[in-house]
Amino acid sequence: KLVSRRPGQDFRARGSVAYGDYDLIEAQAAVSGPVSDKLALGLSVLHSERGGYVTDPVTGAEYNDKNSNAVRASLAWDPASNFRIDFNADYSKDDAGMTVGQAQNNLTNLVGVPAYSVPNPTPEFNFKTRTTPGLPNETRLETWGTALRMTWDVSDRLSLKSISSYRELNTDDYIDFDATELEIADALVAVDQNQFSQEFQLTYTGDRLNAVAGVYYLKEEVGSHQESYNDDLTANLVVPPLWNGSYTFTRFIDDQLESTSKAIFGNVSYSVTDALRLSAGVRYTEEEKEYDRFTYVTSSSPFLVSSYGFAPPTGTWDDTSIMLSADYELSADAMVYARYSQGFKSGGFNGRANGVAESTAYDPETADTIEVGAKTTFFDRRLRLNMASFFTKYENFQARVSGVENDPITGVPVGVLSVINAGALDIFGFELEAVAKPTSALTLDAQVGFLEADYKEFNDARFTNFGGSRAFQDPAFSPKWTLRMGGQYEWSLNGGSSVVVGAAAKYRSRMALAVDNTLANSAVPLESMYQDSYWLYDARVVWSDSSDRYSIGLYGQNLTDEVYKTDAQEFSSIGNIRTAYFGAPRTWMVKFTAKY
Repeated sequence: KLVSRRPGQDFRARGSVAYGDYDLIEAQAAVSGPVSDKLALGLSVLHSERGGYVTDPVTGAEYNDKNSNAVRASLAWDPASNFRIDFNADYSKDDAGMTVGQAQNNLTNLVGVPAYSVPNPTPEFNFKTRTTPGLPNETRLETWGTALRMTWDVSDRLSLKSISSYRELNTDDYIDFDATELEIADALVAVDQNQFSQEFQLTYTGDRLNAVAGVYYLKEEVGSHQESYNDDLTANLVVPPLWNGSYTFTRFIDDQLESTSKAIFGNVSYSVTDALRLSAGVRYTEEEKEYDRFTYVTSSSPFLVSSYGFAPPTGTWDDTSIMLSADYELSADAMVYARYSQGFKSGGFNGRANGVAESTAYDPETADTIEVGAKTTFFDRRLRLNMASFFTKYENFQARVSGVENDPITGVPVGVLSVINAGALDIFGFELEAVAKPTSALTLDAQVGFLEADYKEFNDARFTNFGGSRAFQDPAFSPKWTLRMGGQYEWSLNGGSSVVVGAAAKYRSRMALAVDNTLANSAVPLESMYQDSYWLYDARVVWSDSSDRYSIGLYGQNLTDEVYKTDAQEFSSIGNIRTAYFGAPRTWMVKFTAKY
């Protein structure tokens, strides 16, 4: 849980500048302090830019870069001893180039004629890739919002809180799905989103009993405009007598989604003894969604032109979720706990489907989780050990899968990214965390995580060889093992200054990067949709002056220059596309910080 510091009566200031490879420049500053004995203000700003670490070897264009600006202002006003007002406003803009990956598969046109060949075996990604000439190199994201929190202490034990928030988001995202110079599947996704939320909380704080109850309301509107450019998908078509040649092909989608969410909740915590505390909570949620979409296709072929729209009936869903927990202090340095909780994710409409309106709806997803653990410290707080084990059972897990549907007007196969309910998904895991200080100068830490994720039910009619089930597939982004080991040592220098040297090693075992990690009706894993196990190594050296107001540090990330995938997309239903995306190569940064 991260909570921004409330501006107060103490003046605070902090600033930093950084420079690194790939022309990294980063500057940030924050200042806060009193205006009067009842009013305080805070302001923070950020600018961060970096050249792209992926380039087009022919045009020299850079991708996977960064260009971000952000500002946040905070106001804290205490007009009375029992009444507080906090107001925050923020604005941020990211104006970077496209994020591109590497083609993992041979590409074809609409009827399977080869259009692009990938070397076999696929070469290791060298952070160079071709992209479609003329496709704008732009990924723009602009967002702003405000939040108003008012707290009234009705009495020493009872408080009433109002939390109001409004946010807007606008984005223009160009995507080269096939990651080549061809226009097999390129796209623009432009989104305009706004939302308003209001929450009221009533909080009671007693000697043994603590409680909170409240109501919540959210209104969200999301409009999007999508353009799919597919000229090379419809190149060299030979399907007599309809098609015999190359045709332009662009698909447009305009849709609107309006969501309303209402909830009422309560939570009670009671200390049965000084060591034993029991808690229980309940939340009732109602959600309503209205959706409509219009789609049209333009082409130089009269057989590929179409337009249609639909507006499915309003979707309504509701859910009641509970939470039960208990924690027990074995001593001042050790506690154990157990927790049962439920979660709810409402249903919705899939805007990519081409079938009848009713087929675009998907059901709500629910989760039941049991967690037990312990938090301990030993040897006068020189050693901390935390342990947790959990089991989560998902019902109607919402999975995005790729497929192909025929355009209802032209009959042309069109790729879709559908959302279907996977039936049941079980996840079991445990986490261990240790932090040790053998000496006052040396700190060591380690974390290890284990995860076992399995579909128990995942129905898909395309998998006829498996009885219409794809439950044998590996859930995406579920590595069995994760590990981190780190340490730092601090030297005290003459004059009171210090130098800290730190390093960390991170491990992640083999995992799937896409829900679709086998072909339809196949149990053979698509290796290009997986990332094998890998290690990453980071290090830093930081000097601080005797007052700890000034510091300068050298930071290195991915020191061994490991090439590893972070995401992948299986979209072979259109043009045989499979694309992988990769993490940043080795980078370094020098950072100077001053604070007051």
